[in-house]
Amino acid sequence: MSGFGALAAGYDGFIVDLWGVVHNGVRPLPGVLESLARLRAAGKRVVFLSNAPRRPAGIAATLAHMGVGPNLYQGIMSSGEAVYLGLRDRTDEFAALGRCLYHLGPPRDCDVFDSLDYELVDDPRDADFILNTGPDDILGPQDPEPYMPVLRAGLQARIPMICANPDLEVMKDGQRIICAGLLAELYAAEGGRVIQRGKPDAAIYTPTLALLGTAKARTLAIGDSLRTDITGAQRAGIDALWVLSGIHALHPENAGQEAAVSGLAPRAILPGLAW
Repeated sequence: MSGFGALAAGYDGFIVDLWGVVHNGVRPLPGVLESLARLRAAGKRVVFLSNAPRRPAGIAATLAHMGVGPNLYQGIMSSGEAVYLGLRDRTDEFAALGRCLYHLGPPRDCDVFDSLDYELVDDPRDADFILNTGPDDILGPQDPEPYMPVLRAGLQARIPMICANPDLEVMKDGQRIICAGLLAELYAAEGGRVIQRGKPDAAIYTPTLALLGTAKARTLAIGDSLRTDITGAQRAGIDALWVLSGIHALHPENAGQEAAVSGLAPRAILPGLAW
Protein backbone atom coordinates (compact mmCIF):
# COMPACT_ATOMS: atom_id res chain seq x y z
CA MET A 1 0.00 0.00 0.00
CA SER A 2 1.11 3.56 -0.64
CA GLY A 3 -0.93 5.32 2.04
CA PHE A 4 -2.45 4.68 5.45
CA GLY A 5 -5.88 6.32 5.07
CA ALA A 6 -7.74 3.51 3.29
CA LEU A 7 -6.52 0.89 5.77
CA ALA A 8 -7.30 3.06 8.80
CA ALA A 9 -10.97 3.28 7.84
CA GLY A 10 -11.44 -0.40 8.76
CA TYR A 11 -10.33 -0.06 12.41
CA ASP A 12 -11.47 1.78 15.53
CA GLY A 13 -8.27 1.61 17.58
CA PHE A 14 -4.55 1.76 16.85
CA ILE A 15 -1.63 0.48 18.92
CA VAL A 16 1.29 2.51 17.61
CA ASP A 17 4.98 1.97 18.21
CA LEU A 18 7.04 5.11 18.76
CA TRP A 19 10.70 4.84 17.76
CA GLY A 20 10.88 4.13 14.02
CA VAL A 21 7.16 4.76 13.45
CA VAL A 22 6.27 8.09 15.07
CA HIS A 23 9.78 9.54 15.42
CA ASN A 24 13.44 8.81 14.70
CA GLY A 25 14.68 9.64 18.18
CA VAL A 26 14.99 13.34 17.37
CA ARG A 27 11.92 14.48 15.42
CA PRO A 28 8.60 13.14 14.04
CA LEU A 29 8.84 11.16 10.83
CA PRO A 30 7.22 12.54 7.66
CA GLY A 31 3.43 12.27 7.55
CA VAL A 32 2.99 11.07 11.12
CA LEU A 33 1.51 14.20 12.69
CA GLU A 34 -1.02 14.50 9.86
CA SER A 35 -1.96 10.82 10.19
CA LEU A 36 -2.48 11.09 13.95
CA ALA A 37 -4.55 14.26 13.50
CA ARG A 38 -6.71 12.59 10.85
CA LEU A 39 -7.31 9.58 13.13
CA ARG A 40 -8.44 11.89 15.91
CA ALA A 41 -10.71 13.84 13.58
CA ALA A 42 -12.30 10.55 12.48
CA GLY A 43 -13.02 9.57 16.10
CA LYS A 44 -10.39 6.82 16.15
CA ARG A 45 -8.42 5.94 19.30
CA VAL A 46 -4.61 5.72 19.54
CA VAL A 47 -2.43 4.28 22.28
CA PHE A 48 1.35 4.28 21.97
CA LEU A 49 3.04 1.00 22.92
CA SER A 50 6.77 1.38 23.30
CA ASN A 51 9.65 -0.75 24.46
CA ALA A 52 11.09 2.40 26.05
CA PRO A 53 12.63 1.61 29.47
CA ARG A 54 10.81 4.43 31.26
CA ARG A 55 7.35 5.29 32.50
CA PRO A 56 4.61 7.00 30.44
CA ALA A 57 4.99 10.48 31.98
CA GLY A 58 8.61 10.73 30.82
CA ILE A 59 7.72 9.42 27.39
CA ALA A 60 4.87 11.94 27.09
CA ALA A 61 7.25 14.79 27.94
CA THR A 62 9.67 13.67 25.23
CA LEU A 63 6.85 13.41 22.69
CA ALA A 64 5.54 16.87 23.58
CA HIS A 65 9.02 18.30 23.00
CA MET A 66 8.86 16.79 19.49
CA GLY A 67 5.44 18.29 18.84
CA VAL A 68 3.44 15.11 19.47
CA GLY A 69 0.95 16.50 21.97
CA PRO A 70 -1.53 14.64 24.19
CA ASN A 71 -4.38 15.73 21.91
CA LEU A 72 -3.14 13.17 19.37
CA TYR A 73 -3.42 10.02 21.51
CA GLN A 74 -5.36 8.47 24.39
CA GLY A 75 -2.56 6.85 26.38
CA ILE A 76 0.91 5.31 26.57
CA MET A 77 2.03 1.85 27.66
CA SER A 78 5.71 0.91 27.85
CA SER A 79 7.99 -1.95 28.79
CA GLY A 80 9.38 0.38 31.46
CA GLU A 81 5.90 0.72 32.97
CA ALA A 82 5.45 -3.06 32.92
CA VAL A 83 8.74 -3.45 34.79
CA TYR A 84 7.76 -0.74 37.26
CA LEU A 85 4.49 -2.55 37.98
CA GLY A 86 6.29 -5.85 38.39
CA LEU A 87 8.76 -4.32 40.83
CA ARG A 88 5.99 -2.53 42.72
CA ASP A 89 3.58 -5.44 43.00
CA ARG A 90 6.24 -8.18 43.08
CA THR A 91 4.14 -10.42 40.88
CA ASP A 92 5.24 -13.56 39.03
CA GLU A 93 9.01 -13.68 38.50
CA PHE A 94 9.49 -10.43 40.44
CA ALA A 95 8.23 -12.00 43.68
CA ALA A 96 11.52 -13.71 44.52
CA LEU A 97 13.76 -10.69 43.88
CA GLY A 98 15.73 -9.15 46.72
CA ARG A 99 15.72 -5.44 47.56
CA CYS A 100 19.19 -4.41 46.35
CA LEU A 101 19.50 -3.50 42.68
CA TYR A 102 22.28 -2.40 40.37
CA HIS A 103 21.06 -0.06 37.63
CA LEU A 104 22.65 -0.56 34.24
CA GLY A 105 21.45 2.49 32.31
CA PRO A 106 21.24 6.29 32.25
CA PRO A 107 19.73 8.41 35.06
CA ARG A 108 16.73 9.38 32.90
CA ASP A 109 15.44 5.80 33.28
CA CYS A 110 15.43 5.85 37.09
CA ASP A 111 11.68 6.45 37.24
CA VAL A 112 11.28 2.70 36.73
CA PHE A 113 12.42 2.13 40.34
CA ASP A 114 13.27 5.34 42.24
CA SER A 115 9.87 5.71 43.93
CA LEU A 116 9.86 2.10 45.12
CA ASP A 117 11.30 0.35 48.16
CA TYR A 118 14.62 -0.80 46.68
CA GLU A 119 18.21 0.02 47.54
CA LEU A 120 20.45 1.18 44.70
CA VAL A 121 24.01 -0.20 44.98
CA ASP A 122 27.18 0.77 43.13
CA ASP A 123 28.54 -2.71 42.45
CA PRO A 124 26.71 -5.67 40.83
CA ARG A 125 28.42 -7.99 43.34
CA ASP A 126 26.44 -6.27 46.12
CA ALA A 127 23.12 -6.50 44.27
CA ASP A 128 20.28 -9.00 44.28
CA PHE A 129 19.60 -8.26 40.62
CA ILE A 130 20.62 -6.04 37.72
CA LEU A 131 18.00 -3.66 36.33
CA ASN A 132 19.04 -3.16 32.71
CA THR A 133 17.53 -0.16 30.94
CA GLY A 134 20.25 0.03 28.29
CA PRO A 135 23.48 1.87 27.48
CA ASP A 136 24.31 5.05 29.36
CA ASP A 137 25.59 8.38 28.06
CA ILE A 138 29.13 7.88 29.37
CA LEU A 139 30.06 4.54 27.79
CA GLY A 140 27.89 5.23 24.78
CA PRO A 141 25.34 3.31 22.69
CA GLN A 142 27.46 1.97 19.83
CA ASP A 143 29.45 -0.93 21.33
CA PRO A 144 28.43 -3.48 23.99
CA GLU A 145 32.05 -4.22 25.00
CA PRO A 146 32.33 -1.41 27.62
CA TYR A 147 29.39 -2.98 29.46
CA MET A 148 30.90 -6.46 29.66
CA PRO A 149 32.57 -5.91 33.08
CA VAL A 150 29.14 -5.28 34.64
CA LEU A 151 27.68 -8.30 32.87
CA ARG A 152 30.58 -10.51 33.98
CA ALA A 153 30.24 -9.30 37.57
CA GLY A 154 26.54 -10.15 37.53
CA LEU A 155 27.24 -13.55 36.05
CA GLN A 156 29.89 -14.23 38.67
CA ALA A 157 27.43 -13.25 41.42
CA ARG A 158 24.73 -15.43 39.80
CA ILE A 159 22.09 -12.72 39.99
CA PRO A 160 19.18 -12.30 37.57
CA MET A 161 18.79 -9.41 35.15
CA ILE A 162 15.56 -7.48 34.64
CA CYS A 163 15.51 -6.11 31.09
CA ALA A 164 13.23 -3.08 30.69
CA ASN A 165 13.65 -2.80 26.91
CA PRO A 166 13.69 -5.98 24.77
CA ASP A 167 14.82 -4.07 21.65
CA LEU A 168 18.25 -5.05 20.36
CA GLU A 169 18.82 -1.80 18.48
CA VAL A 170 17.09 1.27 17.07
CA MET A 171 17.86 3.92 14.49
CA LYS A 172 18.44 7.40 15.95
CA ASP A 173 18.39 10.03 13.22
CA GLY A 174 19.92 7.53 10.80
CA GLN A 175 22.45 6.07 13.25
CA ARG A 176 22.10 2.53 14.56
CA ILE A 177 22.42 2.31 18.36
CA ILE A 178 22.23 -0.65 20.73
CA CYS A 179 19.53 -1.17 23.35
CA ALA A 180 19.04 -3.04 26.61
CA GLY A 181 17.83 -6.14 24.77
CA LEU A 182 21.24 -6.68 23.21
CA LEU A 183 22.95 -6.53 26.61
CA ALA A 184 20.34 -8.95 27.96
CA GLU A 185 20.96 -11.28 25.05
CA LEU A 186 24.68 -11.31 25.84
CA TYR A 187 23.92 -11.99 29.52
CA ALA A 188 21.63 -14.90 28.65
CA ALA A 189 24.15 -16.34 26.19
CA GLU A 190 26.63 -16.74 29.08
CA GLY A 191 24.04 -18.52 31.23
CA GLY A 192 22.53 -15.52 33.02
CA ARG A 193 18.86 -15.49 33.90
CA VAL A 194 16.93 -12.69 32.18
CA ILE A 195 13.41 -11.49 32.96
CA GLN A 196 11.95 -9.25 30.24
CA ARG A 197 8.79 -7.22 29.82
CA GLY A 198 7.52 -5.68 26.61
CA LYS A 199 7.07 -6.61 22.97
CA PRO A 200 7.03 -9.30 21.57
CA ASP A 201 5.48 -10.76 24.75
CA ALA A 202 1.74 -10.95 24.13
CA ALA A 203 1.06 -10.05 27.78
CA ILE A 204 1.94 -6.38 27.20
CA TYR A 205 -1.07 -6.06 24.86
CA THR A 206 -3.61 -6.75 27.65
CA PRO A 207 -3.07 -3.46 29.53
CA THR A 208 -2.60 -1.69 26.20
CA LEU A 209 -5.99 -2.82 24.92
CA ALA A 210 -7.52 -1.81 28.26
CA LEU A 211 -6.16 1.72 27.73
CA LEU A 212 -7.35 1.75 24.14
CA GLY A 213 -10.89 0.56 24.84
CA THR A 214 -11.51 -1.03 21.44
CA ALA A 215 -12.29 -4.62 20.48
CA LYS A 216 -9.28 -6.68 19.45
CA ALA A 217 -10.88 -7.45 16.08
CA ARG A 218 -11.23 -3.71 15.40
CA THR A 219 -7.67 -2.86 16.46
CA LEU A 220 -4.55 -2.46 14.31
CA ALA A 221 -1.01 -2.56 15.70
CA ILE A 222 1.57 -0.48 13.83
CA GLY A 223 5.31 -1.08 14.13
CA ASP A 224 8.64 -1.05 12.35
CA SER A 225 10.24 -4.17 13.87
CA LEU A 226 9.40 -7.68 12.73
CA ARG A 227 11.03 -9.16 15.85
CA THR A 228 9.07 -7.12 18.41
CA ASP A 229 6.13 -5.20 16.90
CA ILE A 230 4.83 -7.57 14.24
CA THR A 231 5.64 -10.75 16.15
CA GLY A 232 4.05 -9.35 19.32
CA ALA A 233 0.85 -8.36 17.53
CA GLN A 234 0.59 -11.74 15.84
CA ARG A 235 1.05 -13.54 19.17
CA ALA A 236 -1.68 -11.35 20.68
CA GLY A 237 -4.07 -12.03 17.80
CA ILE A 238 -4.09 -8.42 16.57
CA ASP A 239 -3.82 -7.29 12.95
CA ALA A 240 -0.53 -5.55 12.20
CA LEU A 241 0.74 -2.89 9.83
CA TRP A 242 4.47 -3.06 9.17
CA VAL A 243 6.11 0.25 8.29
CA LEU A 244 9.60 0.38 6.80
CA SER A 245 10.60 3.75 8.24
CA GLY A 246 12.62 2.36 11.14
CA ILE A 247 14.98 -0.48 11.94
CA HIS A 248 14.49 -2.54 8.77
CA ALA A 249 14.38 0.23 6.14
CA LEU A 250 13.82 -2.33 3.39
CA HIS A 251 12.75 -1.60 -0.12
CA PRO A 252 8.97 -2.24 -0.23
CA GLU A 253 9.31 -4.85 -2.98
CA ASN A 254 11.46 -7.04 -0.69
CA ALA A 255 9.45 -6.58 2.50
CA GLY A 256 6.76 -9.19 1.90
CA GLN A 257 9.34 -11.90 1.38
CA GLU A 258 11.24 -10.81 4.50
CA ALA A 259 8.09 -11.07 6.60
CA ALA A 260 7.20 -14.47 5.15
CA VAL A 261 10.67 -15.84 5.91
CA SER A 262 10.10 -14.82 9.53
CA GLY A 263 6.74 -16.62 9.55
CA LEU A 264 4.82 -13.35 9.83
CA ALA A 265 1.81 -12.06 7.92
CA PRO A 266 1.20 -8.34 8.50
CA ARG A 267 -2.12 -7.02 7.26
CA ALA A 268 -0.26 -4.48 5.12
CA ILE A 269 3.19 -2.98 4.54
CA LEU A 270 3.87 0.74 4.11
CA PRO A 271 7.02 2.82 3.60
CA GLY A 272 5.95 4.94 6.58
CA LEU A 273 2.94 6.17 8.54
CA ALA A 274 1.73 8.68 5.96
CA TRP A 275 -1.92 9.15 5.04
